[in-house]
Amino acid sequence: MKGLLKKALLFLIKTYQLTISPRFSHGACRYYPTCSQYAIEAIEIHGVFKGSLLAVRRILRCNPFFKGGYDPVPPKKNKNEEK
Repeated sequence: MKGLLKKALLFLIKTYQLTISPRFSHGACRYYPTCSQYAIEAIEIHGVFKGSLLAVRRILRCNPFFKGGYDPVPPKKNKNEEK
């Protein structure tokens, strides 16, 4: 079930990238990678739940009140490192 949800989310994001995103002016995203690419990477690295939360946090920061710039997806922590 998780695999199906992950595939569905990634499909929706990629569809957005191909259909809606090109209609915005060039450079509309304040960050690199773009928010949609960040969402894809976050879901692939951290899974559907945490990846989606990271993506929503990023999208909420993509506004004139934040400078933007380079903002990569944080690496996945090993369970041994989470102490």
